[in-house]
Amino acid sequence: MNHNKTSREHAVPTQTGIAGLDHILRGGFPAYRLYLVEGTPGTGKTTLALNFLLEGRKNGETALYITLSETADELHSVARSHGWSLDGIDLFELVAENEFSLENEQSLLHPSEVELGETVAGIIEQVEKTNPTRVVLDSLSELRLLSQGALRYRRQILALKHFFAKRDCTVLMLDDRTAEPGDLQLHSIAHGVVSLEQSASDFGSERRRMRVVKMRGLKYSGGFHDFTIERGGLVVYPRLVASEHHREFDPAPVTTGLAGLDRLLGDGLVPGTSTLLTGPAGVGKTTTAVRCLVAALERGDRVAYYLFDERLATLLQRSAALGMDLQPYLDNGQLTLRQIDPAELSPGEFAGAVQAAVETDGARMIVIDSLNAYMHGMPSDNFLVLQMHELLSYLSQQGIISLLILGQHGVMGDLRVDIDVSYLADAVVLMRFFEVEGTVRKSIAVIKTRTSDHERIIREFDIGASGITIGEPLTGFAGLLSGHPNYVPGNDRLLKDA
Repeated sequence: MNHNKTSREHAVPTQTGIAGLDHILRGGFPAYRLYLVEGTPGTGKTTLALNFLLEGRKNGETALYITLSETADELHSVARSHGWSLDGIDLFELVAENEFSLENEQSLLHPSEVELGETVAGIIEQVEKTNPTRVVLDSLSELRLLSQGALRYRRQILALKHFFAKRDCTVLMLDDRTAEPGDLQLHSIAHGVVSLEQSASDFGSERRRMRVVKMRGLKYSGGFHDFTIERGGLVVYPRLVASEHHREFDPAPVTTGLAGLDRLLGDGLVPGTSTLLTGPAGVGKTTTAVRCLVAALERGDRVAYYLFDERLATLLQRSAALGMDLQPYLDNGQLTLRQIDPAELSPGEFAGAVQAAVETDGARMIVIDSLNAYMHGMPSDNFLVLQMHELLSYLSQQGIISLLILGQHGVMGDLRVDIDVSYLADAVVLMRFFEVEGTVRKSIAVIKTRTSDHERIIREFDIGASGITIGEPLTGFAGLLSGHPNYVPGNDRLLKDA
C-alpha cells in the first residue's frame, strides 16, 4: 500500500548504512525518492549501493539490486571481499545469457537484442514482483547505449521515475559518467545527486572524496568529504566544521611539568589553546612535547600522539632514557600513540581520527609531530592550512590542549620554514641553538601567547639524563633570535652541566 502525501512528508530518513554519509545527509536519504550516485569506475559506487541495501535488510526491508552490467557472481565476490553475504537481497540481472550456466536461477534478458522499452518493462515487472523498499539500478550507461539518443533516454528515465514515485521505495541509480561532459540530464531528474571522485597522487595511494551535488528539500553538509573503501564498506569522513562542535570545559591552566616553561608561558598550558613548538632539528621540540604529555598523563588525562616523522620504537626508547617511560600509559590505554604514513592518509581521514580520539576515546591533549611531514605528505591536496585551521578551531571548542611541532630548515643563522602557521597557534615557543666558547647550547623563548602575559625573556635549556632543565635568563647575549649572538665573556648565568 502506498503512503499518502502526508506520511511521505514525515517519513523517517532512509539510512545508508554508512555513518559518515548519514551525517552529511542529516540522517540519510529522504525516503521514497529517486537518487543518482555518479562516479567513474573504481570510485566505490557498487560498494555504496550494497551498503545501502544491506542496511535495509538489517531493518527488515525488502531490497532489490538490478544490474545491467555486472553479474551475480561479481556482486557476490564484491560482497565476500567485505565479509558480507547477499542472502535475502534479490538480484536481477540483465546480461547476456551465454555468461551463465543453465542452472542459474536469475532472470535473464538480452539488452543487445531487445528494444529499450522491453528492458525498462523488465525492470518494472521485477519491481512489481518483489515489491522492494530499496532499489539499486546499476548502471544507467547501459540504458544510455540502448536509447541511441538523448531524448529517448530522458523519456525512459522519466518513465522509471514516475513508476517508482507511485511505490513505497527509495531508489539509487548508479552512473559511471560515460555521458558527454556537462550532460546534466540526470541531475535535473533525480531528487538528489551524490558524486564520487578518485584521484591518483604523485606518491602514495589514491584519494577518494564525495560531494552531495544537490538534495531537494534537505539541508546537508556541503563541500567535499574524503572517504576510503575498507573491508566492511565505505568509511566517510565528513568535512570538519568547527562551529558545529562545542562543549563546556574548565579553562584553568595546567602545568607543562616544567616550572620554568610554565613561567615562560605565563600560566602553563591553557585548555582550548594550541601551542606551536618550532626550531631546527635536534633542538628538543619532541622531547619538550613529551614532557608536557607526561604531565597530562600523570594528571589522569588521556592523550593522543600522532607521529609523522620518527619511528615509534625510537620515540619510546629515547623518552624512557630521559626518565619519561610511556609504555605503562600505552598498556593501560591512557595514551594513544599512532604512527602516521602521510602518503597513505587524506586530510579528512586524519581529521576524522583526531575527532574520534576526542569524542570517542576522551583525549584531553593532542600532539601532532610534525606539521612538516603532514604538509609534505599531502602536496596534491589544496587548502591544507585552512583544514588545519578548522581542526584547531574544533579542538579549541572542545577544550583540548593541542601541541604542534614545526621544524625549521638549517641549524644556525637564518632559519626557514616551509609554511608559516604561527598565526594559527595561540602560543609559540621558539627553540634555537647558540654557541659559547666552542660549546653548542640551546635557548628557549615564548614569543607569543593569547591567553596570558608571558615572560619576554630568553632562557637557556638543556636535555640530559635527568630530563629537561630550564636555566636562567640569558642577559649576557644579544642577537640570539637572529642566529648571530654576541656573548660577553664572564657571564656566570649559563647552565654548568650544559
